[in-house]
Amino acid sequence: MNSQDFVRQSTGLQVPHRRLSSFWRTVHIDPPLLVGVMLLCAFGLFVLNSASDGNPGDMRRQMTGMGMGLIVMIIVSQFNVHFYRSWAPTLYAGGLAVLVLVLFVGVETNGARSWLDLPGLPSFQPSELMKFVVPLMVAWYLASRPLPPRFKHLFWSAIMVLVPAGLIVIQNDTGTAIMVAMSGIFVVLLAGIRWSIVLSGLFALLLASPAWYIFLAQEHQKNRILTFFDPYRDPTGAGYNIIQSQIAIGSGGIYGKGYGNGAQSHLDFIPESNTDFILAVLAEEFGLLGVLFLIALYLFVLIRGFSIAWSSRDMFSRLLAGSITLTFFFYVFVNMAMVSGLLPVIGLPLPLISRGGTAVVTLFIGFGLLMSIQTHARSRVV
Repeated sequence: MNSQDFVRQSTGLQVPHRRLSSFWRTVHIDPPLLVGVMLLCAFGLFVLNSASDGNPGDMRRQMTGMGMGLIVMIIVSQFNVHFYRSWAPTLYAGGLAVLVLVLFVGVETNGARSWLDLPGLPSFQPSELMKFVVPLMVAWYLASRPLPPRFKHLFWSAIMVLVPAGLIVIQNDTGTAIMVAMSGIFVVLLAGIRWSIVLSGLFALLLASPAWYIFLAQEHQKNRILTFFDPYRDPTGAGYNIIQSQIAIGSGGIYGKGYGNGAQSHLDFIPESNTDFILAVLAEEFGLLGVLFLIALYLFVLIRGFSIAWSSRDMFSRLLAGSITLTFFFYVFVNMAMVSGLLPVIGLPLPLISRGGTAVVTLFIGFGLLMSIQTHARSRVV
């Protein structure tokens, strides 16, 4: 008998931390993940307030999105993850149908026809939901088959990934298409695919890239790639955003210029300063220390996500949790590399920091799925 059992039996009192643990498991909330997400949200609102010059509309929209996301996260976490597993094919088929619908009745925003604005409903971006529907579907397919996956299973997994990604590319939303594709690819990688296949795929992609650039890439996509290699080829046009972003990041130094004192952002030198390039605002006003603080918050959430994946007791949960966490990491990495000039600009916001609507809510769906996996753990291995 351990000391906690002795105290409980001899005094009739419950051990406080066990009661608390039981409470969180009963409401299906994972406290470490919740704390990390809430800290990110609070810091994001703090930075956004400066990046948007205190615009009440931006702040109200972000707080509304976060509030809705929190509610959705709690709702999603209440259902056992295997409930979502049983609905994976239906959700996937419905998602594809909505993506096709967007091509005909979608609303164009910033050059991408990826929004639905139906009467009586708030406008939303269906492609954002596919970041979780696609890995849900691929995990559903692979988890019930021998692992590592055989060639025919890899083929059908690739089809499941490429069809929605292709529909999103047609909507002219390359950034979201890449994120959706990667969310499914991460499931395949976690399923134990051989490295020889991975390296062969990367080599084939490298060989095909010139053909894509010459025959398939649109003019604005070609400009982004050329600008990536030499931003100063068009300093007042395609290269303007990244040049101003790098100036802002460099001028912040180690300690930054102080909250609200960023010249590049507040004098409107940085376009999209409250969305895609908000990291430049953070770096200018809080310096390297501010960026490191943000990275520490992200690492806290990522480590908790990987811990949930590692401790999952069945293959489906492990694949899904690992994919959600890796997709979140990819989201953060691509935005930071993009703003720093290490990757071409593809229009991805910084998670929970950039202003957003549907993107914020869908992030919380992922956190809800992680909490479901953690708090509905099964004792048997599937």
